[in-house]
Amino acid sequence: MRKFLMIITAILVISVAGYFAFLYNATYSEGVRSGELIKVSRKGVAFKTWEGEISQGISGAQIFSFSVMDSEEKVITDLKDMEGKYVQVTYVERYRTFPWWGDTRYFITDVKMVNSPFKIK
Repeated sequence: MRKFLMIITAILVISVAGYFAFLYNATYSEGVRSGELIKVSRKGVAFKTWEGEISQGISGAQIFSFSVMDSEEKVITDLKDMEGKYVQVTYVERYRTFPWWGDTRYFITDVKMVNSPFKIK
C-alpha cells in the first residue's frame, strides 16, 4: 500500500510541475496591434503589475487591454513616454497567466511609435 501511495504522489507532483511548466513557457499566439495608447499604469493589491490599453477605433469602442512583465523595463519606459501617441505593439498571448504576471493573457514584448492613419496630412 505504501508503494502505491508513493507512486500516486509522484504522478501528482510530476503532473502539477508539468502543468505549471507548460503555462510558464507556452504561448497561444503572437502578433502585432496598433492604436492610440490611452493608458499605462501599475496596479494591484497583493501583486503590482503593469497594465495598459490601446484604442483601436475612432470611437474608442475597440479597446485592447494588455500586461507587461516587470522584466521588460525598456518596454515599460517606452510605453510611459508614448502615452497618448499612436503606437504599434508586438505581443504574445498565453493560455493562462499567473497573478504576479498581470491581469490579461496578452503580454507586450516590443513597442514602437508609428504614424496614425486617422490624422489628416
